[in-house]
Amino acid sequence: MRTIRSALLHPDSPPGPSSRPRAAAAADEGDSDIENLTDSVIDFRLSELAATAGPAHPAAVAKSSSANAAATEMLELSRDFSDYSSFNSDISGELERLAAAAATLRSDAPDLAAVDLNDLESMDLSADAAPLDRVEPFVLACVQALGPDAAPDARRAAAARIRLLAKHRSDIRELVGVSGAIPALVPLLRSTDPVAQENAVTALLNLSLEERNRSAITAAGAIKPLVYALRTGTASAKQNAACALLSLSGIEENRATIGACGAIAPLVALLSAGSTRGKKDALTTLYRLCSARRNKERAVSAGAVVPLVHLIGERGTGTSEKAMVVLASLASIAEGRDAVVEAGGIPALVETIEDGPAREKEFAVVALLQLCSECSSNCALLVREGAIPPLVALSQSGSARAKHKSETLLGYLREQRQGGGGCRAGPGGAATSMAR
Repeated sequence: MRTIRSALLHPDSPPGPSSRPRAAAAADEGDSDIENLTDSVIDFRLSELAATAGPAHPAAVAKSSSANAAATEMLELSRDFSDYSSFNSDISGELERLAAAAATLRSDAPDLAAVDLNDLESMDLSADAAPLDRVEPFVLACVQALGPDAAPDARRAAAARIRLLAKHRSDIRELVGVSGAIPALVPLLRSTDPVAQENAVTALLNLSLEERNRSAITAAGAIKPLVYALRTGTASAKQNAACALLSLSGIEENRATIGACGAIAPLVALLSAGSTRGKKDALTTLYRLCSARRNKERAVSAGAVVPLVHLIGERGTGTSEKAMVVLASLASIAEGRDAVVEAGGIPALVETIEDGPAREKEFAVVALLQLCSECSSNCALLVREGAIPPLVALSQSGSARAKHKSETLLGYLREQRQGGGGCRAGPGGAATSMAR
């Protein structure tokens, strides 16, 4: 019994004469080592064997001979051990079943050497035309081509094909996510080849659209390399890196990490120098990240307020509304309020209430509420800018939401003019009202 238990405790040595010195040593040390063989040890060895018998994979097929040897060893050991096991005597039958499963690993694993990745260019990837079992060999071949020993051209092309595969279908994104592609793509985010970098960024963006892939992308250490691509990539790579970080920020814990990895400054740069699409992507990502107070402080320090105020005047592009939403978020901290005032934010917002489209007027009122909620001096500035007439007009003719916000802000201004200090809304009141 001691010999058998010692063999389980030291699985590298098969039972028999060669294992007896270990058993004897254990006996010299007392019975405590023998009693280390608990149900959990047996469970662990069974789970190892069960893992060996799992679904076929190219790596699993390569290891099948060693898996069979381990299964046979455990099977022989179980026959000697079954009389002493705390399990019932069916343990031998269970091990036989697992050993048989390990011996019958799928023999129909795809022959990756026969896969021509060029066929993907013309393949119809709709669900009817390309079921997963047809797509899987291409996915595995792409992962193989992404390996560190592959030629740079092959890695660049493989990233482009993963990008294509992950573009439309959720089930393919899930398949790619569990295939090993994610950790293979991450090193390309720092590639000096701009095309390879852009393909890797966009592939990870597409994969991140599948919620369960976001944790895998985070665990693969992609956040900091994505920030690097946001700083150094092509215009498209920067835009897609911003979107990928936005997607990863759906995991709340990632928001502080993304900010700490330096994402705020390049996002602010994208606000100033990016295309219209790039500006929108940067605005949306900044808004999500600035739910964390420390990221608000980083955004103010990085100079986000000046380009945000400038974007208020870009009517008809979709950036004005987003800029006002981010400004309202930054105005929830004292540094942000001061920066908005210094950048001329109050006159720009009042002008929007006077002349802007109905929807932009609503966002302007929300931002002004946040600016004035705890600052009587900002209320006075708002009065001097002539905000009362357009606010009165909006309170009478705007949407229900615009009317309510305008009336609330007018109430603060009346209190301020009457010497009551005014502007007593809680710091989160206006920010909460931004939810759509």
